[in-house]
Amino acid sequence: MKSTLICIAFCLASFIGFAQETGKVDDALLLDYYQTQRFGEAADYLKKSYTEPITNAKALGQLAYTCNMAGRLAEAEGYYQRIYAIDSTNTPILYSLGSLNLRRGNNQKAETYYKKIITRDTTNFMVYKQLARISFEKNDINAYVAYLQRANRLSPAEPDVASDLSDLYVNMGFADQSEKVLSQAITADPENVVLLNSLMKLQYAQKNWPGTINTCLKLVDNGNNSGAMLTKLGVAYYYTKNYECSIATLLSMDEVAQGETSYYYTALAYKEIKDQPMAIFYLAKTIEAGISPNTASYYGEMADSNEKLFKYKKAIAAYQKSLQFDEKPLIYYSLANLYDSNLKDKKSAVKYYKKYLSLKPPVNKQKNYIDYSKSRVLALGR
Repeated sequence: MKSTLICIAFCLASFIGFAQETGKVDDALLLDYYQTQRFGEAADYLKKSYTEPITNAKALGQLAYTCNMAGRLAEAEGYYQRIYAIDSTNTPILYSLGSLNLRRGNNQKAETYYKKIITRDTTNFMVYKQLARISFEKNDINAYVAYLQRANRLSPAEPDVASDLSDLYVNMGFADQSEKVLSQAITADPENVVLLNSLMKLQYAQKNWPGTINTCLKLVDNGNNSGAMLTKLGVAYYYTKNYECSIATLLSMDEVAQGETSYYYTALAYKEIKDQPMAIFYLAKTIEAGISPNTASYYGEMADSNEKLFKYKKAIAAYQKSLQFDEKPLIYYSLANLYDSNLKDKKSAVKYYKKYLSLKPPVNKQKNYIDYSKSRVLALGR
């Protein structure tokens, strides 16, 4: 907010000087619009104050800035483009065009403008930071690394770039480089939560369990109670043989934040304190969390495809595998129909028709299947 107000004050002072030269603008009215954040009204007022075609770069700049602040991004870009046509070497205008296009989701155009800047100025930290963002979004990892590295060299203490670069190094297995990046940034800002999050990831990857615990507790003190962080804290407690704290930490998580890892280490901690029933309970939850709820459907679809290819043994095997994950009535019906229509195995067909009916499938959705199954059981004489 402070930086925005400074920007407004700077632009306003610049424009008032220009307005005084022209005598076309009511400075007091414009000041009121800016101070009360009524940028839309300010933009309308400025557009009425000057007759097109406007060729003065200062007037175009103020119109561009005011439209930008009003959220009229297309209009703002149009004014900036007109300034760019007057002076294509104007770095602030190039940067504004890049930023506007980022906001509008046109990353390709934004990248073009930013690259024009670094051909003239290789020390612009913000441009490298924005180019890194664009590279990440288009999945150009090599460029993403290169731009982050350049930005970090220009401003080692900037937390966002240091955090992103550190996390990237951790994911790539370069712990030493990650540690070097973080040490410089954290020295400058030891309480920065963004940097502490990255430090936690680094320490966890290094299996530095005491360090992980220490950093996690700092994050907790700063109000971070995310599932990812608490899971790492619980795991760190487990490996330092503090099993009670491990269990307490992992069970403090909301159910929606729980997952395969948190359940698994909860189970292991219970095993260590000889509470086997609870260990079994959480190992069962680990298995459940580790299996997609759609696995039964996947096997069912696989079986159906095999059946269409006349590969009946593979189809039966896939149907049976589906049933291991979820006893869906229609899987039994599909098995029964396969045995009945394709394999002429009456005994197996009746078995699975009956199994289908015993599960009481919904009449409103499967009435035709139910009626057919009943008729086939009678017809097959079982």
